[in-house]
Amino acid sequence: MAMAKSLSIDVKDIRSVSDFQRNAKTHITRLKKTKAPMVLTVNGSAAIVVQDAATYQDLRDRIDALEYERDVIAAIRVGLADVEAGRVHPVREVMAYRGR
Repeated sequence: MAMAKSLSIDVKDIRSVSDFQRNAKTHITRLKKTKAPMVLTVNGSAAIVVQDAATYQDLRDRIDALEYERDVIAAIRVGLADVEAGRVHPVREVMAYRGR
């Protein structure tokens, strides 16, 4: 299994919303090049995080895949618990019931 990429935020990636607005083109070019997120502040406090669209989509895809894997593992655990508790039926019995 591959190790996850670090998504830490470097101090140089913190800017005010005003600075981002004044220099939007430069910041957007940098975001696309570095793929690193940038924290924007309002009155000195972190307010939002921005990143390029491709990196955001990659992050969403990874989250979706992890959520799917979590759901599959949960379903397998339910099935194993059913087996351990004896809540199972032979496949012939199930198929015969379905054929009615």
